[in-house]
Amino acid sequence: MNPTPVARLTQRKDYLAANAGKRAPMPGFVLIVRARDDADPLMRVGITVSKKVGNAVIRNRMKRRFRVLAREVLPEAGLPGADHVLIGRAGGVERPFDDLKAELVKALGKIKR
Repeated sequence: MNPTPVARLTQRKDYLAANAGKRAPMPGFVLIVRARDDADPLMRVGITVSKKVGNAVIRNRMKRRFRVLAREVLPEAGLPGADHVLIGRAGGVERPFDDLKAELVKALGKIKR
């Protein structure tokens, strides 16, 4: 099975629309997934980390980790034709990468049900 291509969310209106989707809170992040219903199998991913999480260095490190996480997990486990938004939580940057990966797979499983 070919993995579904993944693109990035870039516009604020897309983030606002995704906010109405299904949520799966995890210890390191909150995953929001909203089906676009536009017959396009392209998955889109958005990442947001607020200032509550930490300073710019910590927020950027967390966003880098989330980008790698999305690149590894979403093509196989994500929902085709949907927008996926990862919202960083305060404890997420200290969590081991393997734990974050397992949590993302678990969160996607919850949303698919």
